[in-house]
Amino acid sequence: MARTVDPKGIRTIGVITKIDIMDKGTSAKRMIEGKDVNLRMGFVGIKNRSQQDIIDRITVKEAQEKEELYFNTHPIYSTMTQSLLGISNLTGKLTKILFTHIKHSLPEIMKEIKVKIKETEDDLKDLGPEMPAESSEKQ
Repeated sequence: MARTVDPKGIRTIGVITKIDIMDKGTSAKRMIEGKDVNLRMGFVGIKNRSQQDIIDRITVKEAQEKEELYFNTHPIYSTMTQSLLGISNLTGKLTKILFTHIKHSLPEIMKEIKVKIKETEDDLKDLGPEMPAESSEKQ
């Protein structure tokens, strides 16, 4: 699906979810490391809360702690660069991308706002003075 709007993989972040329920003996290491599919923004592997965690009302904080423990103790994922794993790393990556996008877009947005304010002020001037509010002023 992402290939249709980003065929070169320049703006796409790959997120491998539910990594803990993969079949025994398999891992997403090659994918997360970008060896199977090349995305400029890379991949992040995350564990997610299970349905049972949600039923048991495991908090997001507790789920993140469980996720961190999972990645730190997993025979394969514990040997990987940890910045490629976990919801907190995904959050950080997305925040950085959003900040950069806003930083680059804001000057153009500010310019557009100033133009619209000027156009609106000109339109108001063309309408003439405002109508009096008090009935005594209307005469």
